[in-house]
Amino acid sequence: QVQLVESGGGLVQAGGSLRLSCAYSGRTFSSYAMAWFRQAPGKEREFVAAINSNGTNRDYAAFVKGRFTISRDNAKNMVYLQMNSLTPADMAVYNCAAALDFRAVVAGTAKYASWGQGTQVTVSS
Repeated sequence: QVQLVESGGGLVQAGGSLRLSCAYSGRTFSSYAMAWFRQAPGKEREFVAAINSNGTNRDYAAFVKGRFTISRDNAKNMVYLQMNSLTPADMAVYNCAAALDFRAVVAGTAKYASWGQGTQVTVSS
């Protein structure tokens, strides 16, 4: 059974940075593509970034615009989201998710094996 736990959220001023972490527990982390999503109040959940199972390929939402970087450490069963130049529009609950098919993640058709509980990111103007 796959379990994901996010951390690293908090309050930051506009223009600041945060690094989100997602800890994976279960079998064969290195088999899974990992993704970050976010959901702001009153809005639908949206894709933020994804990384394939061995970390050689990444995909980002257009609104990231070079500000965010997704990475992973398969030895530690961790995935990260480095967020720079944050704006109030980035304020949301951020979730990580695991899926076996990176191409499906990019296509928006993936079936996710597990989701974390989320970590809140608040950006003050």
